[in-house]
Amino acid sequence: MSRVEVRFAALLHTYTRGARTVRTAGDTLGGVLDALDRRFPGIRFRLVDEQDRLRRHVRVFLNGVDARDMTTALQDGDKLYIVGALSGG
Repeated sequence: MSRVEVRFAALLHTYTRGARTVRTAGDTLGGVLDALDRRFPGIRFRLVDEQDRLRRHVRVFLNGVDARDMTTALQDGDKLYIVGALSGG
């Protein structure tokens, strides 16, 4: 199982009990989000919709590249940055 570093934008810190960065395991983007949900119950619901896709206001960057597919494979040492966009007018 791959070990990855996950950084959270400030907007998500309320769901991570203030954690800015964590290390977790997962072989895919979906697997990492599942692991995060075990650690921070309810965070997956904030990031993923009922069709198991990232919500439209959520962006995940894998090593600096936008990643939207839950089946995206991860490698040891990969870095994820999860951002929740602000919306409104």
